Amino acid sequence: MGRRRLLLLLKPLDVYSLHQSTGVPRRNTNPKVLQFIDSRCRVHKAAIEFCQDILRRKSIEWDAVFRSHLSQPIHNVDLVVTIGGDGTLLRASHFLNDSIPLLGLNSDPTQSQEVEELGDEFDATRSTGFLCAATIKNFEQMLNNILENGMTPTELSRMAIKVNSELLPLYALNDVLISDPNPAAVSRFSFRIRKQESSQALVNCRSSGLRVSTAAGSTAAMLSAGGDLMSVSSKDLQYMVREPISVTQEHLRLMRGLVKPKESMDIYWQTNEGLIYIDGAHIVHNVQHGDSIQISSCAPCLKIFLPHRLLGTSKM
Repeated sequence: MGRRRLLLLLKPLDVYSLHQSTGVPRRNTNPKVLQFIDSRCRVHKAAIEFCQDILRRKSIEWDAVFRSHLSQPIHNVDLVVTIGGDGTLLRASHFLNDSIPLLGLNSDPTQSQEVEELGDEFDATRSTGFLCAATIKNFEQMLNNILENGMTPTELSRMAIKVNSELLPLYALNDVLISDPNPAAVSRFSFRIRKQESSQALVNCRSSGLRVSTAAGSTAAMLSAGGDLMSVSSKDLQYMVREPISVTQEHLRLMRGLVKPKESMDIYWQTNEGLIYIDGAHIVHNVQHGDSIQISSCAPCLKIFLPHRLLGTSKM
C-alpha cells in the first residue's frame, strides 16, 4: 500500500480581522471584545500549526489550502480534514463525491468559563463545530483510528436541486432556503410532493419562504424554526413553509412534512425574483417567476466521521 494522501482545508485567518482590512474604524472599542477576537484568531492559528506538526511526524503526504481557494472537485486523496468549524466543513462537502471521507476539526471551541465571565457584556461563544468530531485534544488519535485501524465513516444523505430540470453543480448537506431577496417581502409559490406513480395535490403558498433540510440539517436552522430532529441515518428530507399567511387549520398541516427517498418536491416559483440559499448565505442561485425547482435526496452521500453524540440522534 502506498503512502496515504491527506488534504487540510483551512478556515482563513482574516475572517477574524475583516473589520481591520476594510479600513473602516471599529465601532466597538470595548477592549474585552477586541481581546476576544484576537484570542480566537490565535487559537485557530495554533490549531492549524498543531495539526500540521502532527502530520509532519507521520508517513503521510499532505497539502493545505484555505477554503476560499478551493474551486475544483477534490480528487486523489484518502482523507479531507477541515480545520475551522461547520462552515469550513460545509465548504468541503460541496467539493466531495461519495468516495473520499471527511473529518472536521473544531479549531476554536466555545469555552464555558469564558461565556460565564463575559456573557453579560457580549456573546462570547466561539465555533459551534456541531458536525466536527475532532479537536486538537483527540486529533492524532482519530487520525490513527482512521488511517491505521480502518475506522468507518457515517454516510450522510445530501440534497440534489434542479432548476428548470437543470441539476445545480453541488449538493446540499444541511438545508436549502428559497425566498424573496427581500426578507420582509411575501414569497408566492406552489409545491407538490411527487411520488413514483402519483403526485399529491398542489399546495399554494404565500409566506416568507420555504426551507428544506436533510437529516443532518434538521439539527440546525430547521430545528430552531420548530422542525423535528431526525436520525442522522435518515434518507428523508424535511420541509417547512416559513410563516404562512392566511391559512386555515386544515391548510396548516400541509405546510410541513417529509419527502421520502423515492419522492421529490416540485416547487413552482410565482414571485418576480427569488433566491435559493444552499447551506447558508454564501452559495446563492437566482430564480424568477415561472421557474420550477425540484428537490430530492437523489444525491451521492457524504462519508464523514461524526461526533459520538450525533450517532445516537434519533427522534423521527
